[in-house]
Amino acid sequence: MSTLASHVLGDRVTPDAEGRPMTDAVTGEEIGRLTTDGIDMAAVAGYGRRVGGAALRELSFHERASLLKALAGHLREHREELYAVSARTGATKGDAKFDVDGGIGVLQAYASLGKRELPASGPWLDGDVVPLSKGGTFLAQHLYTPLQGVAVQVNAYNFPVWGPLEKLAPALLAGVPSIIKPATPTAFLTAELARLISESGLLPDGAVQFLAGSVGDLFDHLTEQDLVSFTGSASTARQLRTHPVLSARAVRFTAEADSLNCSILGPDATPGTPEFDLYVSQLVTEMTVKAGQKCTAIRRAFVPEAQADAVVEAVREKLAAVVVGDPSDPAVTMGALAGLEQREEVRRSLKSLTDGAEVVFGDPEQVEVTGADAQRGAFLSPVLLRAPADSAAVHEVEAFGPVSTVVPYSSTSEVVELAARGQGSLAGSVVTADPEFAREVVLGTAPWHGRLLVLDRTDAKESTGHGSPMPQLVHGGPGRAGGGEEMGGLRGVAHHMQRTAVQGSPDMLSTITGRWVPGSARTVTDEHPFRKHLEDLRPGDTVVGGPRRVTEADVEHFAEFTGDTFYAHLDAEAAAANPFFGERVAHGYLVVSFAAGLFVDPAPGPVLANFGVDNLRFLTPVKFDDELTITLTAKQISPRASAAYGEVRWDAEVVNAAGEPVAKYDVLTLVARRSEGRDA
Repeated sequence: MSTLASHVLGDRVTPDAEGRPMTDAVTGEEIGRLTTDGIDMAAVAGYGRRVGGAALRELSFHERASLLKALAGHLREHREELYAVSARTGATKGDAKFDVDGGIGVLQAYASLGKRELPASGPWLDGDVVPLSKGGTFLAQHLYTPLQGVAVQVNAYNFPVWGPLEKLAPALLAGVPSIIKPATPTAFLTAELARLISESGLLPDGAVQFLAGSVGDLFDHLTEQDLVSFTGSASTARQLRTHPVLSARAVRFTAEADSLNCSILGPDATPGTPEFDLYVSQLVTEMTVKAGQKCTAIRRAFVPEAQADAVVEAVREKLAAVVVGDPSDPAVTMGALAGLEQREEVRRSLKSLTDGAEVVFGDPEQVEVTGADAQRGAFLSPVLLRAPADSAAVHEVEAFGPVSTVVPYSSTSEVVELAARGQGSLAGSVVTADPEFAREVVLGTAPWHGRLLVLDRTDAKESTGHGSPMPQLVHGGPGRAGGGEEMGGLRGVAHHMQRTAVQGSPDMLSTITGRWVPGSARTVTDEHPFRKHLEDLRPGDTVVGGPRRVTEADVEHFAEFTGDTFYAHLDAEAAAANPFFGERVAHGYLVVSFAAGLFVDPAPGPVLANFGVDNLRFLTPVKFDDELTITLTAKQISPRASAAYGEVRWDAEVVNAAGEPVAKYDVLTLVARRSEGRDA
């Protein structure tokens, strides 16, 4: 039998040692072996830091986002190859798409996020400048920089493609190289993924390394700049957390572990309602997709006592239509577990569960199988249990397969307490059309969950369902679920970076961050900044406009023209009684409109469009015959790698004749590149 190759140190490495066997989940046939014996783990970690990390940090967020997009496209072109190998893990074509396409979707989502939310150049700034002194000469700015280590990613067997890619995407976007370690039963599929990534040639050397086997002594060589991300059992997560090196060096660690996820049916969702049907369909789907081998699958189905019999009967009817067997057979709707060891582990768990529950569908010991040998393959019947709420095992034991338990409840407070008895879950769902019930359940159970879905007839058509992690949302959970988070949009990126508070003068912070800071130097020249192309603009470029006097006639015309006849602008007596004004004042939007007239250069030029205003605040009322002056300063310049223009954020400050700020805001414009031939 062949031994899987690791992709480390810039090469494919196949050890001579025999290694651990991997088997076909459908036939029981040995596929190959895997081992990392003889691989120098210290060198692997060092290569990732020295070669991969250095290369990734040379790239901008947008360039790394482009790599993710290109990698997603490459894998999409080769996904049929991944589907084919996936069948040997026991997955149906639908299961394979869920895993493969889901992972590719994560890459695409992070590519989009990077281009949309992160800077094209310079560091990622966290929040606004923080004033630290009365005179404004001492400020602070929080910023993120990539950790200069490696992200060690230990994956589970149930999602051999999605699992590695959901860890890889935020790490790569952050600029941190990855070391991927798959779980043994399905490592051959992750190895195919690693081969496709390596042969694409898209990523810098050392950006991704793949260990076809154990991590060996890798953890002994981790440093304060490294990270570990783990998916698997809660017991293994506890062991890894207490590794002496991880503990002594405060290595960042996140875990996604066991999870007794629940789904709660609302009392309003009686038979015949859309919500009842949604609940039953969702429960059956969660039991049978990936043969129930999902960290987010529904293990506890909480239903009102009055609906318990109806739910059990409806679920049994749907489960009876499930066809178990060889996933290559189009008639099969549920494939095998990942291996015989996994099947035996589920059976052991079921023995613990049935001490306090009755089996209402399925036989854990035998199942009718289509197109395969039921004993050689890791097949198991879907098993539905029914248990009283006080059954301890249902809140403690997870059977990681096509198994769920219906548990009746009598009140909202009871079901909230029952959900919490799972000691922390990745995902939960509430199926109801009653907003008040949903509110009480969500707020009561949220401390015990990483994600909650409220499902009703309104969102059902577009909902991704109970068990689908979304790259924009956190994927993790408290307590038993591991206490960590994967993905989560920008949160996932930030996990791989160090947030640092930098203190200094305005000029220092402007230079360090590449973003103009109030109080730092401005550059006022004879050339209007709106005449400059993107490449020629610099933070601090400034134009001053005004003054312009605001008259009573201006205010009355603006009111008539816009229809904004608020009393503070037109009714002298009412305005005098207003504690903020004391007399008639100009509209805030009139102030902003006049300010635009003071700084805009009207002739065609590099400025293509104004696409918004951020953080607008009106600070001092403008009274009749007051004079306005605006100072507009280029604050941040953000090129777009694939566009003929970039974004420029301008700091706008409008003051009255006494120099008091009356309005502050950011103006957002699109400015053409000179290199694209766009002339003034």
